[in-house]
Amino acid sequence: MKLPLTFAFMALTLRLTAAAVPPAVSLSNPLVFHDPNPQRYDLTARASEIDPRAKEHPEIDFVFNKDGKPQDVEQGTVDTRVKPRGELMIWLMGGGGPLFERVNSYGIHALRVHYANGWFGKFGKDPAPGDTTVDDQALGKIRLEAATGEDFSKLVEIPKPDSIMERAYQLVKHLAKVNPQGRWDYFLSADGQGLNWDRVIIAGISHGATTAARFAIYQKVARVVMFSGPRDQFETWQGLPSATPANRFFGFSHTLDGGWSGGHYCRSWELLGLHKFGPLVDVDTVPAPFGNSRRLITSADVKGNAGRAHSSSMPGGAAVKDAEGKFIHEAVWRYLFTQPVETVGAPVPPDPKCLKDLHGAPKK
Repeated sequence: MKLPLTFAFMALTLRLTAAAVPPAVSLSNPLVFHDPNPQRYDLTARASEIDPRAKEHPEIDFVFNKDGKPQDVEQGTVDTRVKPRGELMIWLMGGGGPLFERVNSYGIHALRVHYANGWFGKFGKDPAPGDTTVDDQALGKIRLEAATGEDFSKLVEIPKPDSIMERAYQLVKHLAKVNPQGRWDYFLSADGQGLNWDRVIIAGISHGATTAARFAIYQKVARVVMFSGPRDQFETWQGLPSATPANRFFGFSHTLDGGWSGGHYCRSWELLGLHKFGPLVDVDTVPAPFGNSRRLITSADVKGNAGRAHSSSMPGGAAVKDAEGKFIHEAVWRYLFTQPVETVGAPVPPDPKCLKDLHGAPKK
């Protein structure tokens, strides 16, 4: 018997919809690579091309092209030669090539999305402006709007298609189509309408580390990795109740970095509650697993250059090498991304020197 046209159309729609949603990972569909040519994939796509809803916001320097160069190029990397851990790192800053190579070698997928971080030059150098003199969260609200596309701030307008969450989702959907060997579908939610954030590591350096922390307080994620951050020293959002358990936050900084020497990272780590999971650990003197702490620092030789110190916490040209030309912090980087989150160090009391800026007053 033939179905009426309306019901036939509905059935076809349901079949197409179901086909667009990858099957859930289960015992019958485990996360295993089936790649006839195992390799490391380094894939790129432009946000403006994979999602027609994406828009520019030149008022906060969030554009698709600048000085003749595309600005909305996004990246996804995976190594199908390595057993997958079932985690996706979303990187909140530019560059990151050497970091991506290491993360992939740990069995972690990696993304870099184009997100609205240009606003920092307009609002991020002075105490909280305008709309938040009561709760001291102006920058935090901008960060949260940039991350979610929800209307948290009166100072910017960043809709959902231009947020970190949506752009990451759209990129994962795109990669699942063009690179099925990489099993990007594993990171989509069961209904296919977003990401499964329980499988996501949110990470960044400096400005990106701060946004990663603010987002993780709002949205539960698998892990947070903060290189040279977080900051926002005039604000108190770091002490808000967090959707992501505090033991999932990991920080690493150089002691010559102005954010550390000025007490800003120390303050944020205390407000986040990281002292509950171990003391401050100098990785130059304490070997892995660093007392299972969440607060790691180094004083490695950067020739007295505070700018280099700021960038040296992550793999790259500023990172410190030994006499043989090898990076000295390989064990630190692996620890930050693979240390079991339930394995923690012994708690220590809060440091009053870090917390004296609790109400947002800048350090002298």
